[in-house]
Amino acid sequence: MTNPITVEVTRGTLVESRHRGSLVVVNDKGETLCAIGDVDARVFPRSAIKIMQALPLVESGAADALGLDEAELALCCASHSGEATHVSSARVMLIKAGLDEDDLECGSQWPQRMDDVAQLIRADEGPSALHNNCSGKHAGFLGLAKVLGAPTKGYVLPDHPVQQEIKAVMEEMTGDELTSDVCGTDGCSIPTYASPLRSFAKAFAVFGTGEGLSEGRAEACERLFEACVNNPFMVAGSDRFCTDIMTAFKGRVFAKTGAEGVFCGSVPELGIGIALKCDDGATRGAESMMGAVLEVLLETDRDQAEVLDKYVNPPVLTRNKFEAGQVRPSTEFLDALKAALT
Repeated sequence: MTNPITVEVTRGTLVESRHRGSLVVVNDKGETLCAIGDVDARVFPRSAIKIMQALPLVESGAADALGLDEAELALCCASHSGEATHVSSARVMLIKAGLDEDDLECGSQWPQRMDDVAQLIRADEGPSALHNNCSGKHAGFLGLAKVLGAPTKGYVLPDHPVQQEIKAVMEEMTGDELTSDVCGTDGCSIPTYASPLRSFAKAFAVFGTGEGLSEGRAEACERLFEACVNNPFMVAGSDRFCTDIMTAFKGRVFAKTGAEGVFCGSVPELGIGIALKCDDGATRGAESMMGAVLEVLLETDRDQAEVLDKYVNPPVLTRNKFEAGQVRPSTEFLDALKAALT
């Protein structure tokens, strides 16, 4: 199945580039409200599911045993930009577990913003594992390992107790069996399992409402949701989609990007979950798609509409900041969203 064109990129009056993709919206009863493209094909969710990977940390009592605060819980769910606050918070999380950055197995990574890169260079320093956009998640994994009494070395391996706990959570939340033949290795070295977009959307719907979950699981979901929407900077960083959207919508929306054009989201007030993939992995395409579905779904005030438009219809700029074109959802994609969701 060839997925439809979901996003166009113009230059002048012509369409210069096109992104294809798939998107699904599911409610917490498991009913599909909107399906565009092949939403049953298996997709690696990458970092879009970090908030669910943090569930064992909270459900086990490890988060409380370690004394993790709300901002640190948000960092466990983050693909952060490697800004100073992110780095220092990840370091503190490790200290609370009696560990340090040498225990991280995610690899080093330069910060996303040039200002932060320049700061390291001026200090004659290089990036460390603390700058890795997954360092908060990994600090949480290590903390869970310590509380479980499991080895900290090799915590990224598929057979490690921490990764087995996460795999079990993802199977329960998605309703999908995660076998070795659908397992890959994520950029930060942990296992990543491919499931249908439809399964991820259902998981995020029930994550937001607690429908059908045990009391303990529902409480853990709510705690992580509140941590992220109350501390959106910790989830991403300056001038980032996830931070800007969650800041603007003040607790109404959880949105999380993943590598290679994946996005997942939860809108508890509507009882729905969203999952999408831009086929070519382009961030600009995935952000436009995610912004467009939120535009269709939600009533917005002026400030919220402006934030959404920044990502749904961003300008294509020259080096002199002259507007040469626009990224925009395709008419076909918008029409399909409106027909299904309004």
